[in-house]
Order: sequence, then C-alpha cells, then structure tokens
Amino acid sequence: MLWKKLFTPVENLEAHEVRSFMASHKEGDYTLLDVRQPGEYEEAHLPGAKLIPVPQLSDRLDEIDTGKPVVVYCAVGGRSRAAAQLLAGKGYEEVYNLKGGIKAWEGKISAVPVDLGALALTGQETVSDVLILIYAMESGLERFYQFAAGQVADPGVKDLLEKLAGIEAKHKVRLHGLFSEMNPDLEAEDRFEKAATSAVMEGGFDMETFLEQNLQVMESASGVLDLAMMLEVHGLDLYLRYAREVESKQGKETLYQLAEEEKAHLRALGELLEKQV
Repeated sequence: MLWKKLFTPVENLEAHEVRSFMASHKEGDYTLLDVRQPGEYEEAHLPGAKLIPVPQLSDRLDEIDTGKPVVVYCAVGGRSRAAAQLLAGKGYEEVYNLKGGIKAWEGKISAVPVDLGALALTGQETVSDVLILIYAMESGLERFYQFAAGQVADPGVKDLLEKLAGIEAKHKVRLHGLFSEMNPDLEAEDRFEKAATSAVMEGGFDMETFLEQNLQVMESASGVLDLAMMLEVHGLDLYLRYAREVESKQGKETLYQLAEEEKAHLRALGELLEKQV
C-alpha cells in the first residue's frame, strides 16, 4: 500500500479558473458540490450546485457520479478542501476545490484557512506507523479545540469545543491501546508519544504553526467552526481509509467506531455553524 497516495492534495482552482472550467463543460457533465450547511446554501449558492453538507458527505457518496469531474466549494475553502480530499480517497479521479470558497467567487475579501498540508510519507509505512500518524493528528485536534475554546466568546461554541477536546483525548487512549495490541513489545506510552511527536515533525504538519497561520480566521465563531469541520473531515478520512488496511477484527471495529464519532462531531459542529448564519 502506497500511503503517500492517500495524502496527495487535490487541485485548488481560483474563482476565475472555476468559471473557465464551467464555461468549457456542458451542464450535466460535471458535479458542482456545495458542502456547506443548508442555511448557508439558502442564503446564497452557485447556480446548479448540489448541496451535501460535509457532515453527511461520507454517507451520501452514491449521489455523486464517480465518472464525472467534481468541483467542491464551501464558504472560504477549508471544508471543501478536506471534502475534496475525502472524495479523492474514495476513487473520484477528477476533483477540484474552489480556493476561497463562495466568498472568493463573489469577490469578497476573506481570510482563507491554511490547511495542515500533505504528509511527506515514504510509501513504506506499516499500519502501526499510520496509527502513530493518526494519534498525532488526534493530539493536534485536541490542541486545536483547547486553543479555540479560549478564542470564542459564544458560550455554546466554547462548551462544545471543550467537550470535543476531551473526546479527542479519549481517542488517543484508544489508539494507544490498539497500537499496544499490535505491538506488545512497544508498550511504553512515553515511547509511543515520542514516535507520534517525531511523526508530526517528519510528516510536515504542526498544530502550533497551523494555529498561528489561522489566527485571522479564528477571529469569529463561524471561522473557528469552519476550521474545526475541516480538521474533523481530515480525521474522518484517515479513519475510513486506514480501517480497510487493519487486518484484525478489533482494529477495524475500533477505527470504524472512531470514524462514526468523527461524523457525530461534524454534525454537532454543523448545527452550531447553522446558528451562526
């Protein structure tokens, strides 16, 4: 399994490039996919766009033709980029993300979320190596929620972010247990933590840098929620992809359970974002 392929980022298109793409393709020959919340869609959307909110995306893939190009967009490009990566991992060969989202399309100035970036993997990683990477991602999510909770004033948003930080901490415990089961000779938690830290540095993503780069986006509750959903989609994508590679029944069940919990997180975040519209 060449893990590197799973982290190849999809192509980002500027608004004028999406306009050119649409002008050069007949209606019905491609899918224009809006992954925002229903309230956002009702307020404004691109003509002909199909709405599948990102919390529902993994369960509604049968509504998207795998044989047609897909152009994905959201509000500012964060959720859609993660959604496009998820689609690419599911076998959609031609997927594009509208950089800057509908705000860029409308010519509105907006802070564009900076992603964690692609992982610089060698292609030789084992399933245990990937579990370490997932653990590192969960550590990053926990850190994000802790930081974000201190940035927002809305008590409802703050409460959810604090709860999600606690859930990510529990995810780490479960992942460590699964890793220990697969590697009984590597049971020391500090050794596992060091491996996860090393994976973050070598893989090319760092949560502290991510937070620093997205401070402007996080000035509003909606921006925080948008970033949170982008990160949760990445987490969901990782669990769904790697569950297929784990041979043990318990390992598969654990990863699929974690994937379902990420979906629940996305639904909760989406409901709160809907209230911000």
